Amino acid sequence: MKVKYIQTDFGTFELKFFFSESLPTDEGEEVSTRVIKQILKDIIIEESKLKPLSDDELSRELKERGFNVARRTVAKYREQLKLPVARLRRELA
Repeated sequence: MKVKYIQTDFGTFELKFFFSESLPTDEGEEVSTRVIKQILKDIIIEESKLKPLSDDELSRELKERGFNVARRTVAKYREQLKLPVARLRRELA
């Protein structure tokens, strides 16, 4: 596989830098991973801080919203968003 670059006034970048990845929804539409990451972040912000959701539960919540995202992918996105695992998001009453 060849890596392609583009030279701009701001430097040289890999061409893929300018495009985001996408995942199919249950309806077959392509959705940017940026959108899924934002939804994941919103779910985590709104979750109960006394009983935060595990990556598996987050995956199920995304599936209920029409995004078929595996637990491992949820973990990867959560790490990219610099959000801790459930046990570290827990707040004591």
